Amino acid sequence: MAQSISLSPLQSPTSSTGVRVKVIALFKTLGTLTLLLIALPFNALIVLISLLWGIVRSPFTKNVVAAHPQTILVSGAKMTKALQLARSFHAAGHRVILIEGHKYWLSGHRFSKAVSRFYTVPAPQSDPEGYIQALVEIVKKEKVDVFVPVSSPVSSYYESLAKAALSEYCEVFHFEPDITKMLDDKFALTDRARSLGLSVPKSFKITDPQQVINFDFSQETRKYILKSIDYDSVRRLNLTKLPCDTPEETAAFVNSLPISPERPWIMQEFIPGKELCTHSTVRDGELRLHCCSDSSAFQINYENVENPQIREWVQHFVKSLALTGQVSFDFIQAQDGTVYAIECNPRTHSAITMFYNHPGVADAYLGKTPLAAPLEPLASSKPTYFIYHEIWRLTGIRSWKQLQTSVNTLVRGTDAIYSLDDPIPFLTLHHWQIPLLLLKNLQQLKGWVKIDFNIGKLVELGGD
Repeated sequence: MAQSISLSPLQSPTSSTGVRVKVIALFKTLGTLTLLLIALPFNALIVLISLLWGIVRSPFTKNVVAAHPQTILVSGAKMTKALQLARSFHAAGHRVILIEGHKYWLSGHRFSKAVSRFYTVPAPQSDPEGYIQALVEIVKKEKVDVFVPVSSPVSSYYESLAKAALSEYCEVFHFEPDITKMLDDKFALTDRARSLGLSVPKSFKITDPQQVINFDFSQETRKYILKSIDYDSVRRLNLTKLPCDTPEETAAFVNSLPISPERPWIMQEFIPGKELCTHSTVRDGELRLHCCSDSSAFQINYENVENPQIREWVQHFVKSLALTGQVSFDFIQAQDGTVYAIECNPRTHSAITMFYNHPGVADAYLGKTPLAAPLEPLASSKPTYFIYHEIWRLTGIRSWKQLQTSVNTLVRGTDAIYSLDDPIPFLTLHHWQIPLLLLKNLQQLKGWVKIDFNIGKLVELGGD
């Protein structure tokens, strides 16, 4: 899931160092806002030139009209993957309605030419009934044909709960609640995959730190890592290997984690190897769109990788469960070539940005005629990146080799947000959405860990 715009995690403002933490947060936020302000004229010029070029080309550009145009409701407006799907549906001649929670009314992607209308809805975790009712009202008002959730880790389950109410008015391209819950539960997923004869690491469900402290690691050939079963945007990056050097260090680390029966964790065998991630769009167990990319703890670069073993693993899994929706897996490929699924996200993966120039994406989602083979990114597709993350990486370069790698990434790839045909979101994300979120934190003197331009939010301790 690599480097990012971040400092060390901030301590809680309720601690004795609260004043110091607030001062750090103040200067960190002001410094970031200053850098974004410096970059604004350059990005504004790029966008202006792109818009003028679009005007020049418009007499020679033919708009695509779908044989059966549909209205598509897409959630997750703050995220790049929602923008990408909106562009893909729009390019195929469909109408797109974009939605997001009230907190992210400032979504820069709402200004995309691919978006017909934009709405905000209540946060599902705080008002599930209000969230579902808002979805129903939008679907009825806009005469939506298909709802394609681009879920956050929190919202995917609630979008499943909404399926029953929405299905009376439109198709919901998402899983039933029990399937979403199983896929999102790292321990339940490994159990189900193992029952299907698929390879997964050895795993244990942990509800008490003492379970880890008492575990006999001497009988194991590999180390273990602990991961929260509930999504944790900060601690998910902590890959401390267990056991630590001493039993005391192991106990101290485990006791520092919020493990409880109400918030279980998974202790998973750590298998050395290559990390890969996938996105798959499936209907009735058919794999209709699939991509695979090298992965890392903080994933912000995507380049398609041909991996037949992983594709076969995913095909077997989705066919066995007759799934319809979007599913993303994280894999480890061991040195002997065996692929192990280490977790699953029942939602869109940002790797979908690799389909930025593929004309078949809309049909992969909306079509019901079986495909000869699942769609993969075009051979002409460039690797995708996020320019502000790449610029930040340049500040940490310490060798010629690192500089070559960074320059090569920029030259070979393409920004996942910028599009010559739809340039405004590139400006409004970086100089509207993120600055407004920073200003809100500044007003509250609230700290943040890093900016995730891909997801369009500030990663905060205890945040969404």
